Order: sequence, then structure tokens, then C-alpha cells
Amino acid sequence: MLDNLMLGFQTAFTPENLLWCFVGVFVGTVIGVLPGLGSTTGVAVLLPLTLAFEPVTALIMLAGIYYGSQYGGTITSVLISTPGEASSVVTTIDGYQMAKQGRAGAALAIAAIGSFVAAIISLLLLILLAPPFAQWALQFGPPEMMAVMVLGLATIISFAGDNRTLGLLMALVGLLIACVGVDTGSGTPRYTFDSIYLLSGIPFVEVMIGLFAVGEVLNQIHQGAAKPIRAGFKELMITKADIMRSRGAILRGSFLGFAFGVLPGAGSTLASFMAYGIEKNVSKNKAEFGKGAIEGVAAPEAANNAAANANFVPTLTLGIPGGATTAVLLGAFLMNGIRPGPLLFDEQPELVWGLIASFFIGNVILLLLNLPLAPVFAQILRVPYGYMFPLILLTSFVGAYSVTNSMFSVWVVLVFGIIGYFMKRLDLPMAPLVLGLVLGPLFEKALVQTSAMGDGSLALIFERPIVMVVLGLALMQVVAPAIFSRLLRGRRAAAKEPVA
Repeated sequence: MLDNLMLGFQTAFTPENLLWCFVGVFVGTVIGVLPGLGSTTGVAVLLPLTLAFEPVTALIMLAGIYYGSQYGGTITSVLISTPGEASSVVTTIDGYQMAKQGRAGAALAIAAIGSFVAAIISLLLLILLAPPFAQWALQFGPPEMMAVMVLGLATIISFAGDNRTLGLLMALVGLLIACVGVDTGSGTPRYTFDSIYLLSGIPFVEVMIGLFAVGEVLNQIHQGAAKPIRAGFKELMITKADIMRSRGAILRGSFLGFAFGVLPGAGSTLASFMAYGIEKNVSKNKAEFGKGAIEGVAAPEAANNAAANANFVPTLTLGIPGGATTAVLLGAFLMNGIRPGPLLFDEQPELVWGLIASFFIGNVILLLLNLPLAPVFAQILRVPYGYMFPLILLTSFVGAYSVTNSMFSVWVVLVFGIIGYFMKRLDLPMAPLVLGLVLGPLFEKALVQTSAMGDGSLALIFERPIVMVVLGLALMQVVAPAIFSRLLRGRRAAAKEPVA
């Protein structure tokens, strides 16, 4: 393994590969900043430009775009509450609150540090555990994936805030929105109102842009022109206390993100939601979550990056894409005459290990590029909002239009922007709605497939140990907070009783 890793670094450290690795990371960061594009679109659009490259150079550049865009989406999530990537939605919850408190530089810095640490941990796990993890992932059929989706939905408890009933209601709204489109089981249109634009469902990216970006702009306009945030240089810098508070969150997010990233279809979005939910439950600073807790930025960002790297485990070892972006990258492999699978590590070690080594190099470039620039990015908040609002709206609508080249996407952004505005005015939680919208199609697909496997019955889930374990974890996530809260109240009441 060490010999192969040395071979990989020798391949990645050639001047040509280093140059295109830097280009990929830089372009990926820019793509992540632009709402609506995302890593999948960026890789797909730039894929034809790499056909003239050597296969390993092309893959290094495209992979750089992939994980570069993960951090790029964080920048706008923190600064203007506009997620550039679906996996950056959770970062807006506490990241934007930190920015409003003048701590945008610290939020961006901890995101860069968390992403780097997660990348190193996930890449070490990728090197050591790729084959056994791939075999483990093969055991996850539709019943196991259905259980994972239930576990993801159970995290709604963490995002519901003080009013859990309201949070569950918003999650139900998200699930209902996800029902629009073609029925997975029968293939018949559902809630489409005879519109061809709704056959593929209400697009998630456009909904996300509308709720967060346009909704926030409309809300700020309603509140009146606020003064730009003029934090001092000291507030823009990350402190030792911030790093100490975030250590556990980064480590937990890294391992959780890798575990979810290995599962085909689970993806970094679910990993970031799960990491935030777990961190909110275990943190000593629960009251700060949603109000600017730095752990609320560190955990999902670490999980996001770890999952992005772990997506390559099933892609390289089994030829099964771990997510949408790795599906496009799988096409890049095939276009270069390379067939990913169990024999790839033996047949083309220089290409595989050169690609893996480039992950280390690319993440170092990301850290060196973005950590010093975090305070610089934060200076955007000094721009008067009267100038920023038109730019945010223009970027949002252009980004939405670029996804499908259709005005329908623009109308979706506008409609959900108005919905997002009223949700902010009524103080309704957005995260449960987004989580329901993300997991709805995945849960329905796994449910239908599980039912088909059991000839219309779901009883087979009781015969699969992994399913029972995952469902047990979901049940614990729902009931544990209530149990601990009751025990804590009992202890406090006992402590107040006078001693006879």
C-alpha cells in the first residue's frame, strides 16, 4: 500500500498534474459560490474540455472541481444565506448567524479547517478500508436504504426547535412537495396538474435558492435597510477557543460523513444534516445552535467533505457511483477507456493512486487558498445592502435559469422566495422542510423496492439485522431527548427538595 501511495504522489506531483489540480480546485470554488450550478453541473459542463488530457490529468482536474465546489458553497451560505450546494444548506443555520454577529471570518475559517481535517481522515480511511467498506456497502439493499432514510428523517427532531409539532408539520410539507412528479411505483403522473414541467418533480435546487436567497432578501427589505456589518479584524479571525470547541464536532462529522458517503445514493447532503443533528444533541452548547454556534458550522462541513471523498469508494472499487457527481465522473472514466471495478487497483495502479494522492494535494491547496482569504471574503459584508440585494437576486435567477435553461425554474425560485419570506416572518423552521424534500424521493424509492421484494409486504425488514439496528438508532434519536429531559427535570426536582 505504501509503495502504491508513493507511486501515486510521484504521478500527482508532476508539474502538469499540479497545475490542473489547482485549476480544478479554484474553478470548483467559483462554481460552488454560484447558486444553482453545483459540482455535478460544473463537472458535466467542463468534462468535454478534458478529452485532450491524459486520463489521470483529466480525472485529477474533475475531482478538484468536485471537492472545490463543496467549500465554494459554504462561502455564500455564511455570507448571504444562499447555499451554493445542496449539502451547504445546513451551514446557513449557524454560519449566517455568525456572519450577522461579525464572525463571518471565523465561520469560513473553521469550515476550511474542518473540511481539510475531514479530507485527511476520509482519505486515510479510503486508502485503508476501501475494499472492505465496498463489500459492506453491497449489503445495503432497498430495505437497508429505507432504514437509513428513516434514520435521516428522525433527525427532524434536532431541527424542529422548541416547537417539535411545528417542525414535524414543516417536514410533512417537504414530503408532500417531494410527492409531485411521476409515481415511483406505477409510473403515473401525480399532482402535476397536466404540466410537463412538473413531471420530474419540483426541482430541489430552485426551491433551495428561493427559500434561502430570495426569501432572505425579501425579509431584509421588509425590515428596512440595515447597516452593513463592520466587524474589526480581531472578530474576523478564528480564535484558539473556536478551534478547541470545534475539535469534537470535526472528528464526529468526519467519521459520520465517511460512513454515509460510502453508501450509494446517501450522499453528502444527508451526511451534513445527520452531523448537525447529532452535534446538537451531544454538544454542551445546545442553546447556541441556530444562533451562531461554531460547532453548527464545523460538523456539517466536515461531514460534507468526508462524504464527498467517500463517494469514490464504491465508484473506484465497484464501478457504482456514490452520488450524482461521481456518476458524471464515472462517465469520465468510461470516456477515457477505463472501467472502474475490483480489478482497477491492480490493472492501473498509477491512475488510481495518482487520483487518490491528488485529493491530499487538492485539499492542501484549498486550505492554503481559503484560510488566509476568509477575512477577505468576510469584507463583502461591509458592502451596503442596497448594492448587495440586486446582485443576490440577479445571481439567484440566472443560476436557476442555467440549471434547465427554462423560465419555469425562475418562476419556481420566485414562488418559493415568497414562501420563504412568509416562513421567516412567521418564524417557521426551514430545515425540516428541506430535509423532507431531500429525503422524500429517496425514501419513496426504497419503500417501493422493499415492498416489491416482499411481494407487497414489509415484513422482510424483521429478517435483516442491519435494518433493525438502523431503525433502532432512529427510534433512539426520537425518544432519547425526551427521556433525558425527563430525567434531568427529575434530578433538579430532587435537588430542590429540603433534606429532612
